Amino acid sequence: MLPGYRFQAVVLGPDQVPPITDREEAAAHPELAALAVMMHGLRKPVVQAFVTAVSAPGTPGYAPHYYEYAYMMAASAIKRIMEEVVSETWPVYSPFAREHFGRGKAEGKAEGKAEGKAEGKAEGEADALLTILEARGIEVPQTARARITTCTDVEELKTWLKRAAVARSTDEVFD
Repeated sequence: MLPGYRFQAVVLGPDQVPPITDREEAAAHPELAALAVMMHGLRKPVVQAFVTAVSAPGTPGYAPHYYEYAYMMAASAIKRIMEEVVSETWPVYSPFAREHFGRGKAEGKAEGKAEGKAEGKAEGEADALLTILEARGIEVPQTARARITTCTDVEELKTWLKRAAVARSTDEVFD
């Protein structure tokens, strides 16, 4: 306990929080609009005003966080209405949007990883080829080095790698 401190809880209910259906009013008071969604969110115009306000250009940077608070505190039925409204305006900061945005992001990451894996494999083969040529004392002119390092065909690099094991020059590697 803190000496001299007295905690007093404040309880709010639907009678103390007005339903806000005007976007400008919701934008001017996002904290009150978030409470309105929690209290009156079964009325779709309340949710529409709120979502439109917090996702509008020029809204203070902290305003979208009120969406998170309202969503976390809302009843399941209100969350469904929020998700429906959000799917119309699609702000990426909402849990609903993040789920779908995240799915697309994951698909893109998987695609990039597959492409990157092939690219990485080609780089590895090129590095191995240059290492073998160096170890064998074969001079690698700049044009040959560029041809090796820019090649993205893994099978061709493997062919060159096999030839490098017995070649006496880079010309024999490529021919």
